[in-house]
Amino acid sequence: MNFDKSLWTSYGVMTLFVLLWGSAAIFTRWGLDHGTPFALLIVRFALALAAVVSVGLYRRRLKPAPGSGLHVTATGLLMIGCYSICYFQAMAFGITPGVIATLLGVQPILTLLLLERRFSPLRLVGLLLALLGLAAVVFQSLVLARFSLNGMLFAFGALLCMTLGAILQRQIRQSPVEVLPLQYAVTLLLCLLFVPFQPVRFEAVAGFIVPVLWLGLVISVAAQLLLYRMIQTGNLVNVTSLFYLVPVVTVGMDYLFLGNALSRLGLLGMGAILVGLALVFRAAPQQRS
Repeated sequence: MNFDKSLWTSYGVMTLFVLLWGSAAIFTRWGLDHGTPFALLIVRFALALAAVVSVGLYRRRLKPAPGSGLHVTATGLLMIGCYSICYFQAMAFGITPGVIATLLGVQPILTLLLLERRFSPLRLVGLLLALLGLAAVVFQSLVLARFSLNGMLFAFGALLCMTLGAILQRQIRQSPVEVLPLQYAVTLLLCLLFVPFQPVRFEAVAGFIVPVLWLGLVISVAAQLLLYRMIQTGNLVNVTSLFYLVPVVTVGMDYLFLGNALSRLGLLGMGAILVGLALVFRAAPQQRS
């Protein structure tokens, strides 16, 4: 049996990313119990900016390559800033995380249609099966959802920002640590612009401090670096399809830490997601060297 180190490293990176990203919803919910959305976002991105600037100072490289600043800025605003704001605002208008997760599940399909002109029908079938499985996992959230117009507009905005942002990030051929300082700087500035119009309050308790540290350092730095690495080195449809697994991890953590059991329909949905992703990866086009 041959041991392909690069293949197993890739699987390890994907697994770690899904586990970290899946934990974000748990810590976000915890943090929102002790602070407003924009308080959480501002402190989170301030911590992330401080961390990536520290890394940049150590590497003596704080700015992206000459001539790429506008592209890097636009990518950061879309993929990090506008996406995060739209996501939080959608929840503020009553859209449940399950509805948002299902809507964001359309992203890999949009990416497939936009980027791969000739794709295997099996690949599309896999994405649709995974999307159906995702809907089954979050079925209860979908049933209880309130579909306000403003909330759905923000949810669609999150989908559009993440899709376009990922495509733009794919075109950046620089180390993530060289572009993240600028991206988090403009993201933090964007959030600060909302301060006069949005409540910014928080309680200086562990219920706010621990989540914001996790979101600011583990999710916005460690997980974001893993995501950028996968976008640069892998097939973008494959990478975005990993987000189908995020609600599965979140539901698993919800059961392990909070004791909320998953229904049989949810278990079937998990199986559908895994089978669908297997089809997506199996029918992926060969990467060009």
